[in-house]
Amino acid sequence: MKKNDKRFKQYVGTKGEEAAAGLLRDKGYNILKCNYSVHNVGEIDIIAEKDSDIHIFEVRTRRNLGSFPDSAESVMHKKRIRVMRTAERFVNENDLFDRNIVFEVIRVTHDAQGNILNIDFVPF
Repeated sequence: MKKNDKRFKQYVGTKGEEAAAGLLRDKGYNILKCNYSVHNVGEIDIIAEKDSDIHIFEVRTRRNLGSFPDSAESVMHKKRIRVMRTAERFVNENDLFDRNIVFEVIRVTHDAQGNILNIDFVPF
């Protein structure tokens, strides 16, 4: 696979989401859903629970190119709105009205071969 190939990007993105879910499990999160989607509304990469809070994670996997592009900044306003609307649907479907909902971006950086170098969390 070539690095600019769409399949390589999908592979790296999937690998990043899997690594993020693994890290969350290691940190004591209970993964409730991965790739939760609502038709014509949006998708959430990972929904997890910890200490009675519901965490909504958008995973952004980027190549390690220094400080730019910042993967957290790549979650634009329109995407944030779609994630929030999708989260609202999840809360309604699962009767989670009494729970604190936390929105975060998981930044996954990788090298040119797709090897994961770092994973961290930032507020949404």
